[in-house]
Amino acid sequence: MVHGFAVVDNLKWRAWDDVVADVWRAQCAQDAQGDYVSPDPRLFVMLDLNPGGVFVFDHPGAGTAGRHDAAETMSYVPAGMPISGRGERLKRIKHLDLHFSEAAVTRRFGRTVDQARLSMPRFQFSDPRMGPLARAIADECTNPVAMHGLFGAGLINALLALLFDIRGEEGQRRSGLSRSQLRLVTEFMENNCFRPIRLSELADLVQLSETHLSHAFKASTGLPPHRWQMKARVRKVQEKLRRESLTLSEVALAAGFSDQAHFTRVFKAVVGLTPAEWRRNAAHR
Repeated sequence: MVHGFAVVDNLKWRAWDDVVADVWRAQCAQDAQGDYVSPDPRLFVMLDLNPGGVFVFDHPGAGTAGRHDAAETMSYVPAGMPISGRGERLKRIKHLDLHFSEAAVTRRFGRTVDQARLSMPRFQFSDPRMGPLARAIADECTNPVAMHGLFGAGLINALLALLFDIRGEEGQRRSGLSRSQLRLVTEFMENNCFRPIRLSELADLVQLSETHLSHAFKASTGLPPHRWQMKARVRKVQEKLRRESLTLSEVALAAGFSDQAHFTRVFKAVVGLTPAEWRRNAAHR
């Protein structure tokens, strides 16, 4: 139940796999308040509010849990925890909400996640590293044209790693994928290389966390999954250039590139020649 908050503009949001980020901007009445309970964890980040205004979190039965009176202050509310929000001298507010499941965190970081931290509330804290990441995520939500999905996913992963203090396992030697795992993953990437492939899709194929899959794949191939996919995409494009009489813009579209310029940049980065140069050379072989 919420009252006294009048949303300005429409809700702005983006989703990166199983994490949803939304940005709210609202005008606040004197008695603005709301009750909230979610089956999933939630990270609240204050982005802006009027000078002198305060947004207060109350926990039923325990009183005030946190007071947000400055930008980039945050509160983490675990799954299933009832919480109330209210304003004090609050006239306007802009904040970021990050919604994710406990499974989303485990899927990304595997056994490096301290499960106790997922159920531990944290109210009214700030972190000089997390603040800029949260603002960058909020910018992605409000930008009319988003950056590549890997950019937003990287911001999300970095923020979650800091939120739950997820560190590498010291002294652990990174092993590669098994032969059958590597074949399964690379065949999937070969067959789908003309479309964006989410890291979660590859991790699900071999039942590993995204972090484990990424490190193990690089240990096996010497390349991160995205780079390997780009090379696979270019190999298939070379076949098209050699066998088909399509224009370069038609090849770019068929291969899933945003435009011919993007196609040319990626192709040259991998091959060392532009598509036109490579096609001319191939014709004289």
